[in-house]
Amino acid sequence: MSMLNQYGALPYVVTDDGVLVCLITSRGSRRWVIPKGWPKPTHPGHEMAAREAREEAGLLGAIEAEPVGSYVYRKRLHMFARVQCRVTVFPLLVETQLCMWPEKAERNLVWLPPRKAAKRVAEAELSQIILALPSRLASVAGLPVESSTSKPGSSGYSSSGM
Repeated sequence: MSMLNQYGALPYVVTDDGVLVCLITSRGSRRWVIPKGWPKPTHPGHEMAAREAREEAGLLGAIEAEPVGSYVYRKRLHMFARVQCRVTVFPLLVETQLCMWPEKAERNLVWLPPRKAAKRVAEAELSQIILALPSRLASVAGLPVESSTSKPGSSGYSSSGM
């Protein structure tokens, strides 16, 4: 089976309590995922990842040009066809969340501390990328590593497009 490539954004914000990560539901299986999409020959990967974050989650911000990792998953194309995809992940520091965006009615969205977000995604490699984000941010910008919102009882912030 051949491997197809996609580009994904790992949207995050930094609050007084620490880092929050945005997850969305996929349209078909309703799994928790990050915004991602197919490459276009005329656009670099990080630009495509930022475009997907805007279209799928209404998020605008500063996308990093260097990826923080990649993960593999099986994408269902239709009832009888599946393909393996490698998603290259680019961090997106979210500056704005739009009130309306193209796929709002088709997806749910949630903001969670990295530990909780990592537990919601199905792919172990993506989980590790999410868990590594606070330490990476702390090393490059001196940001808080742990979020007090990750204490028991905190569920994050959610928005439903339905």
